[in-house]
This record gives sequence, structure tokens and C-alpha cells, in this order.
Amino acid sequence: MTNDETRGWLLGLVGVAVFGLTLPMTRLATGSLDAPQLSPWFVTWARAAIAGGLSLAYLWATRSPWPQRAHRGPLALAVLGNVIGFPLLLGWALRHVTASHAAVFTALLPLATAAVAAWLLHQRARLGFWLFAGLGSALVMVYSLLRAHQMGQGFGLSWADTLLVGAVLAAALGYVGGTRVTPALGAERVISWVCALALPVTVPGALLTWPDQAVSASAWLGLAYVAVFSMWAGFFAWFRGLALGGALRVSQLQLLQPFISIAAAVPLLGERLDALTLVFSLAVVASVFVGRRLGATPASPSLPTTKALT
Repeated sequence: MTNDETRGWLLGLVGVAVFGLTLPMTRLATGSLDAPQLSPWFVTWARAAIAGGLSLAYLWATRSPWPQRAHRGPLALAVLGNVIGFPLLLGWALRHVTASHAAVFTALLPLATAAVAAWLLHQRARLGFWLFAGLGSALVMVYSLLRAHQMGQGFGLSWADTLLVGAVLAAALGYVGGTRVTPALGAERVISWVCALALPVTVPGALLTWPDQAVSASAWLGLAYVAVFSMWAGFFAWFRGLALGGALRVSQLQLLQPFISIAAAVPLLGERLDALTLVFSLAVVASVFVGRRLGATPASPSLPTTKALT
């Protein structure tokens, strides 16, 4: 392995670790249903507004040209999916479920992104990919049903789990939008333009939803993390790692992300590890791994560069 490849793996690992903390940090920011902190609406707008300010500074420093008209549609899709849809639905879901619970659902994101790409970009996928995508989805549904039964709610998909499914689909749509303009704009500029173009919405949104009650320092810390790192800075390590180490190889590190989320939730939130969550996380990640290996067409080198925009 060359020095560049080694650096690529290390930077990729840093990026995955940063994104792995997104779920517990979001839960820290929003709080639980019993002990609410910042509104998920405010967290959604504020994290994007802060990242947008940092993005403007980066775009100005690098003298980045304005996106062309053909880029606006895909960038708008990324704004709707990654800036608004994913964090908002995730924030409301995390008011009701643990970060470990949510990690099982978000583990499907790489397969969901590849499936949406196959649908919207008319890319062909092998039968094996669709079989394992279906298997992964079925495993998540079984986990949801078993978890609901454990909590005395009977067998059924809870409202929070419906929100998590929506969050995964929103993120996948946004990633495909970003992927379409990555070859023209460059990966770092894509996330920066997505955050910057959303500022006319996110800044007023943050001001209108500013909390009017006392909020703990830990909630503000959670917001600061998802704004500076999850929404922006983590991508620079991730994208650089993909470029140096090879996108197809380094992107496999993403399979560690749900386990990082689950492990981080223990010290940050006081959650406990349970066998059901760990077993289903392993099973879902295994289905994602095999599905991505079989889905050679959707998993093109450009796709992984936008798969961790969380």
C-alpha cells in the first residue's frame, strides 16, 4: 500500500468516525420526548445555516465559480434531501427512539442510495443487488416489529420508524442529486454550494424557531457538532480520503458507521448495548456489503463520494 493509499484510508476512517457521531449528537441536541431540548426544526435550520456560513467562506477563499443553470436542479434536490428532509425527519424520530435504534435504519443508506440512483439515473442493477436490498429492508422491518413488541406496543411499524424510513429516502434522493453534479463541480464544492444556496431559507428558519426556553449546554454542543462537523468539515476528510485511497476501496469503511453510532451512544447518551440491536446491525450491514458488491453498476466511483452527507 502506498503512502497516499494509507493516508486515504486514515482520512476515510476519520470521515466515517465524524459521521458516526451524527445520530447521538442529534439526539443530544433534540433531547427525548420526556426531556426535550432544541426543536428538531431549529436544529435542522441552524445546523445548515452555520454550515452555510462556513461554506461561503470556503467558496470565496477558493474563488469557486457559480454553478451553471444545469446544476441548479440537482443541487436543489440535494438541498431538499440532505439539508431539510434528512435532518428534520431524523430529529423528530430521535425524540422517540434511541440513537442505537436509528442506526439500524440508517445502515441501509448505501443500498437506498444505489437503488435511487438506479431508478432516477436509469442505471441497471443486477438481480443479486435487488435481492439483498430487499433482504436488508426486510431485516430492518423485522427489527422494528420486534422492538415494538418488546416495548409492549404490539407488532407494528411505529411512527418514529416511519420517520426514519423517510429520512433514509430523503438522504438517498439528496445524495443522487449531489452525485449528478460532482464531476462538474468537485465533491467539496458540491456540499459547500448545497449549504450556501440554502441560506435564504435556513437563516430565517433558524431565527423564527429560535428556542424560547432554557436549553442545556450539552444540547448546544450537539448542535455545534452536527453543524460544523456532520454537515460540513467531515466531508473534507472523507472526500480527500476517497481521492487518495480510491473511492471503491475507502467507501467500504462506511460499513463501520452504524457501529460507531451505537458505541458512541453509550458514553454520550447513557444508552446500553443490547443483543437485538447488535445482531440486526450486523445482519443489515452484511446485506449492504454483499448488495454493494453485487450492484457494480450503481456503486460507480462517483456515488460513494456523496453517500455520507449526514
